[in-house]
Amino acid sequence: MSYQVVWFKRDLRIEDHRPLVEAARRGRVLPLYIIEPEWLASPDFDPSHFTFVRASLLELDEQLKRLGQGLVVRVGEAVEVLRQLPVAHLWAHEESGNWVTYQRDRRVRKWAKETNTPMTEYPANGVVRRLKSRDAWSRNWGERMAEPILDPPSLLTPSIAPTQIPTAKELGISHDNRDLAQPGGIREAFETLDSFLSARGVRYHMEMSSPVTAESSCSRLSPYLAYGNLSTRHVVQATRRRVATLNKFDSPTWKRALRAFDARLHWRCHFMQKMEDDPRIEFENLVRAYDGMREPHWNEEWFEAWKAGRTGYPLIDACMRMLNQTGWINFRMRAMLVSFASYHLWLHWPKPALHLARLFVDYEPGIHYSQFQMQSGTTGINTLRMYSPIKQQADQDPDGVFVKEWLGDLQGYPPPIVDHKEAIALARARIGAVRKQTGTREEARTVLKKHGSRKKAPAKKVPAKKQSRQQMLF
Repeated sequence: MSYQVVWFKRDLRIEDHRPLVEAARRGRVLPLYIIEPEWLASPDFDPSHFTFVRASLLELDEQLKRLGQGLVVRVGEAVEVLRQLPVAHLWAHEESGNWVTYQRDRRVRKWAKETNTPMTEYPANGVVRRLKSRDAWSRNWGERMAEPILDPPSLLTPSIAPTQIPTAKELGISHDNRDLAQPGGIREAFETLDSFLSARGVRYHMEMSSPVTAESSCSRLSPYLAYGNLSTRHVVQATRRRVATLNKFDSPTWKRALRAFDARLHWRCHFMQKMEDDPRIEFENLVRAYDGMREPHWNEEWFEAWKAGRTGYPLIDACMRMLNQTGWINFRMRAMLVSFASYHLWLHWPKPALHLARLFVDYEPGIHYSQFQMQSGTTGINTLRMYSPIKQQADQDPDGVFVKEWLGDLQGYPPPIVDHKEAIALARARIGAVRKQTGTREEARTVLKKHGSRKKAPAKKVPAKKQSRQQMLF
């Protein structure tokens, strides 16, 4: 007997999961998750990533069992695992991951073609595969986000015995000794969404920049979107339903807060699209005219100080120490950390990018590398964002609440490893010299045509829909 194999990757849920729905319509379903040694050995992998994924898999398995067929987990290279299964049809979501998953997907598609195995992939979010032009991208995003949410199948016919989900120790993964701010799982995802839309998000647009307030006022949905515990469409529609319920008795800030959040869901896919269109940005400067600008000036001592939170700049070090322990820090502080590494320390971005990839529990390659290049000034099309850690502390933590929490009373605190004004002046001069070159400007125009944003799609009214078993009431 052969099966409709649903290959779960970064879509660890049963709701709004088109591959699962389509497979269930056609026969016996084998829900499959592959733990790939290549992933575990990747330089951007951290044990905390597996901790989050395993929690999600355990809950996914529970939900699938209630439908009739539990999760089948295999360890091995994807093609080799698939060769050992009786696959009638392979179903999956498209993934805009790193180079490792990009090459793996190519191998799987080649295997499917060579073996005449039907394979169907569906879009996972607003990212468009084989995009020809950015001109209609925003409209397409809006149309995808307005499509109805798919309920999970009502029943899966038992097909194959589910398997135990291995532990980190069984896989030889080093101990995860971090105190993660957020556990993985579908329940946690829905509870986080509910608390944001019903209470925490009221001052989102005003409080998301400060590490003092962002921990509560930010949505905190990024890891659940990164690993697909929730679909982007679900979050967009839930947000717009919440906006539709607002009345004159609600806080006047709610509408502005949620519209700001809605816009960032759009931008999330926008940055992922860049990685989809140009996978080389994981390794190469988007504008190659910047090659060699920073590489000869690498300073390993400064890099280690930045990683450990020992730069002599209190806000930089407090943010890094929080990130080291919890796996999360808000976006403004992430941008500041990258800016400091790129401009103050003049570090070429690939090594810092890999380090933060390991630290971020919500690591999403498409966003990560697009943002890293933008914040490092190597895109050629974005304004240079040279954050002053001194000004950021005055603006975002004026009373030192956050710094004291993570650094203590600062007695015996070391002096800054670089002078802010001197470092920024040197960085501006070096980048300015490259930007003025004719070749740089020509490359930048090409990048803008391929990756630049277009007019934002208007918010669309989403279709009314009965509440499914997992949807929260707002």
